[in-house]
Amino acid sequence: MARIEVIPDESWDDELGELHAQVVDRRHGRVDHVLAVHSLNPASMKAHMGLYRSAMAGTDTLRKVERELIALVVSLENGCHY
Repeated sequence: MARIEVIPDESWDDELGELHAQVVDRRHGRVDHVLAVHSLNPASMKAHMGLYRSAMAGTDTLRKVERELIALVVSLENGCHY
């Protein structure tokens, strides 16, 4: 199994500490793995979140709720909990 080094979110300080409130999964009380892999490079975490927000924002062709439904179906098909 591949292992990617991350900084545990309870140890985040400085720039990562400022990002924590934006990326923590409040229901599970932790940062999801897909974001935690960016912990060694906070700039990449910010870029990831920017891309996500852009992809999920409503547009003239698809509303936000429709994009969320598509993401849900894709996640279910991929066996992904988020």
